[in-house]
Amino acid sequence: MQTFDLLDWNDIKVFLGAARGGSLAAAAKRLKVDQSTVSRRLANLESVLGLALFERLPSGLRLSDVGQRLLRHAEQVESAVISLQHEDHPGDGRIGGRVRLATMEGIASLYLAERLWGLRERHPDLMVDLVTSAQTVYVNRREADLFLSFFEPPGKGLISERIGAFRLGLYAAPSYLARHGCPVDRRALAQHHFVSYVDDLVQIDCVRWLDDLIEEPHTVFRSNSMIAQKSAALGGLGLVLLPSFAVTARDDLVPVLHDIAFTTRELWLNVHADLQFAPRVRAVMVFLKGTFLSDAQFQLSAPKAVPQAPRCANPSPPAHVSSLMT
Repeated sequence: MQTFDLLDWNDIKVFLGAARGGSLAAAAKRLKVDQSTVSRRLANLESVLGLALFERLPSGLRLSDVGQRLLRHAEQVESAVISLQHEDHPGDGRIGGRVRLATMEGIASLYLAERLWGLRERHPDLMVDLVTSAQTVYVNRREADLFLSFFEPPGKGLISERIGAFRLGLYAAPSYLARHGCPVDRRALAQHHFVSYVDDLVQIDCVRWLDDLIEEPHTVFRSNSMIAQKSAALGGLGLVLLPSFAVTARDDLVPVLHDIAFTTRELWLNVHADLQFAPRVRAVMVFLKGTFLSDAQFQLSAPKAVPQAPRCANPSPPAHVSSLMT
């Protein structure tokens, strides 16, 4: 084996990207370089070590036994480098740096984004990258610093904490109820139209929440976007199952059978063990936990009703819906 003095940190980064991506193309995309650069740096690393780190297969790259061992050490080096890069300025009492927070589109766009001003007020030197993803984000693979999820994800080196839970209920536009009436009970839902997710694009099973209420809904509109689903329901296309945080008093949506047709999901905050005490990451964690723990709609012991929203809980629609039907 040649001297370790020749090791290049950039080669290690490429190795990590290839190990996590499973191919030259995936590593190139992750690292924002071309495939030839990935191939060259991997070859250089293997030359320096005098060892083959990957098996080159038609399907991509597979770590060799040596590569598996190197991966564990490389991740430790990566953790140290990340800590150095984001270390706060000593003695000035200010927390700065960048934190990448990943979560689902709905809670990011319909809840979190408008509340981040509170974090900005506390820590003006702190930058948050709010990344939306329709699939599991692996903080132990450095895909993000924090992952706010609706389930407890698996993974080594992961610290997960349940910070709340929320309720999901059915909503409809007054125009839809004027045309189709209000369902009298859960069995009557079989006669109604729904908007929901595109089934074959769902990558996180916990968002198949409509399955909790009805086995074979008559779906008339599908989207992988919660915001699009909400807009479709607002336009009168059908009933939609939405989290409590997605509906406000500003929305012209009527709760439907809220006392008997609902489901729940948990809220988990996930961080890599190496980052949990980093001041910049800790500051965001404290803010998020404080935000959700102080919001009653995330505490299921006392679910928060939608303020000033008429309730469609029986065959007789609310007064403003009745006027539309006459």
